[in-house]
Amino acid sequence: MAVTKQVLFHVGNELYGIDIAKVKGIEKYGVTTPVPNAPSYIEGIINLRGDVIPIFSLRAKFNLPARKIDDKTQMIIVSVNDMLVAFVVDDVSEIVELNDDAFSNTPVIVQSEETSYIEKIANVNKQLVITINVEGVFSEVEKESMKSLVKQEA
Repeated sequence: MAVTKQVLFHVGNELYGIDIAKVKGIEKYGVTTPVPNAPSYIEGIINLRGDVIPIFSLRAKFNLPARKIDDKTQMIIVSVNDMLVAFVVDDVSEIVELNDDAFSNTPVIVQSEETSYIEKIANVNKQLVITINVEGVFSEVEKESMKSLVKQEA
């Protein structure tokens, strides 16, 4: 039975998870550089150890209202198609090890192009966790937009 580690985090009232193998780092939300005329889901860019990284709002992606940045706000740095991206999350709660039997397939009723980021559903301590496919979060247009943004700022 395979075991995976998931980084669990909140966006709004929901609990999400990302396979730790996709996570390159977790950082406190700090000083960002705004990018004029950037799409609404891009909060800006950061320079993290020499890498220019776009900051992607999962709240905007999930159609949730903006929230004031506080000391719990963090950025989960992930690699998407050889590009680093920072997901802004309300808080990172824990890292858990999950067996295969903790996961269920995504119900057909919630499978659509808009929810292609949902990988599976996990049950963690009697709480449902939506596990995220980081490549599925972005449309092709969003990926190209972020690539050109990083090239401009580099």
